[in-house]
Amino acid sequence: MSLIKLRNVITLLTTIVMLLAIISLAVSTPKKHVSAKGKDNDEKGTAVQVLDKGKWAPNTYNSVQQLINNYGENGPKYNSNNAPYAVFDWDDTSIINDVTDKFFIYQIDQLAYKLTPSEFAKVIKLTVPNGPFSGEVKNNNGEQITLEKITRDLNRDYKYLYNHYSGLKGNQPLEKIHQTNEFKDFKIKLYFLYQAINETYGAEVAYPWEIFFVANMTKSEVSKLAIKSHRHSLQVGITDVNLTSPVSMKGDTGVVSVSYTDGMRLAPEISNLMHTFKSNKIDVYVVSAGFEPVVEAIASSPEFGYNIPKNHVFGLRLEKNDHKQFEPLYKNGYPFTYREGKPDLIRSKIAIKKGGKDPIFIAGDSNSDYGNFTELNGIKLGLIVNHLSSGDFGKVSKKAVEQMGKANPKFVLQGVNENTGLWIPSESTIELGTNKDVLLNQELK
Repeated sequence: MSLIKLRNVITLLTTIVMLLAIISLAVSTPKKHVSAKGKDNDEKGTAVQVLDKGKWAPNTYNSVQQLINNYGENGPKYNSNNAPYAVFDWDDTSIINDVTDKFFIYQIDQLAYKLTPSEFAKVIKLTVPNGPFSGEVKNNNGEQITLEKITRDLNRDYKYLYNHYSGLKGNQPLEKIHQTNEFKDFKIKLYFLYQAINETYGAEVAYPWEIFFVANMTKSEVSKLAIKSHRHSLQVGITDVNLTSPVSMKGDTGVVSVSYTDGMRLAPEISNLMHTFKSNKIDVYVVSAGFEPVVEAIASSPEFGYNIPKNHVFGLRLEKNDHKQFEPLYKNGYPFTYREGKPDLIRSKIAIKKGGKDPIFIAGDSNSDYGNFTELNGIKLGLIVNHLSSGDFGKVSKKAVEQMGKANPKFVLQGVNENTGLWIPSESTIELGTNKDVLLNQELK
């Protein structure tokens, strides 16, 4: 045989061996293989969204991805006739910080009100009992504060601001108004009053009261203001703010101090999870204890990346007048979306369209979410964004700690660096102002 013929035979045999290897590999290849970043192909060649690992705690990531594998469109437990769904809390779960609280402060800073002084004087007392606040609510001299005293000071301040600010009935620009002691006193005492109501009467009174100040605005006006508020909060640093009212404006209340956390951050891992759920035909809803138009402005706007349909966003609601303007009155017959009110809303507004089924997944961070984590027996997995809660929800977090590393946990934890507003790949959290990661609130140890 000539050398040329021998080479041809060798080439032919090599080609046959390679073809056999390719056929063998194709037969043994699993039904799914990675075809592009973040996606798998099923046996039909359909692209399947896979959760990005981001900064997930590894065990938490695995549990969430397993849920998607089981209940997503290509999973063995998927029901195409009644698609599963997931429910997310918003504040400090889907973002870092509280959008309604930041909106309340932004509204103060912008003096964005459509209230006359007489209307303001009525709104500020709505649903709040007369008399002293709880024993812990005191001025800087240790004196107890009453609703009557602090509202007299605030009405005095608001009347001045109303008559001097060019955005209301005056002619002075906002920058000049901000320098006045009347504005400083107004801002600090109004936020102090909100904290006093929350401390004394709880969220049931405080949360609706905080949003009553949008009275006489339309939903469109609130939404536009909320977008501006969100942009502002996303641009400023996450810091603790401590303010004390001017001595010259002590009035009947005296001098008071307030503290709050400024700044806000998006949660890209939550956004990615929402999109991954939707890509796998798991419907996504938001149920928040925040004001619905304010939450919707960030959850549904393409600008912020979550892209939740507006009719899938639920939060606190107010009544409207004949001109479609908000009234300072909580919507009659509508669930108060806090604690047990959240599962009430899920059953009455969402599950009713899902054959009465509970969500397969919930996400939350605080006592506001306690009802979802204890009353929705049909959930398969509950994600706790770990802000070291105490109280009832702290007990739920403790159950998650006990299940860490075990197969098929009911609850899982995800840690956050509260200084940056970003997740960290751990179940533990780094508290604001510290550099130490902590797994549970000290009260639970």
